[in-house]
Amino acid sequence: MPIIFENSSMTKTAAQRRLFTVSDYYKMAEAGILSPDDRVELIRGEILKKWRKSSQHAGTVNHLAKLAILALHEKAVVSVQHPMSINDYSEPEPDIVVAKRRKDMYRSAHPRPEDVFLLIEVADSSLAFDRKVKTPLYAQAGIPEYWIVNLNDRQIEIFRSPAEGEYQEKQIVKHTETAVCSVIEFAVAAGMF
Repeated sequence: MPIIFENSSMTKTAAQRRLFTVSDYYKMAEAGILSPDDRVELIRGEILKKWRKSSQHAGTVNHLAKLAILALHEKAVVSVQHPMSINDYSEPEPDIVVAKRRKDMYRSAHPRPEDVFLLIEVADSSLAFDRKVKTPLYAQAGIPEYWIVNLNDRQIEIFRSPAEGEYQEKQIVKHTETAVCSVIEFAVAAGMF
């Protein structure tokens, strides 16, 4: 998408963004342009810095991972803060990915949208980004169910039924209620966070 600038002679000039592919992204890491210490992810061709994680965020991810692994270890692979390949221009790193079981445990390739049962993002400072950027990204990819564990409002926001690039269903699970996944047998009491 071009960015329009007005210069001093009042004419408009269009500047084009250079979007990076997943292949470009990995080449930059191999060349040392991106280091393992860089907290970034590739979203729609742009390399974006990730938010710093509070101890509440990190502890919630740890707790969710434990619950998911205990509940689903025979039914799914639970991936914690690892890449997921959406397409040639997006490789986000959701907090939790619950994916179909594979013998290789995704050693040969990251999970793709068709592999995913459930994605979970834990949000405090990243809440607006998770709602406005990641929700449509995941809906357009056809992820069947996406949860935002909203630490600020003490609730879980559940998005289901992606169609035409948007989630058709949204449910708010308050801290006194239980979030239940519709795709795989997994439930979490929202008050645990």
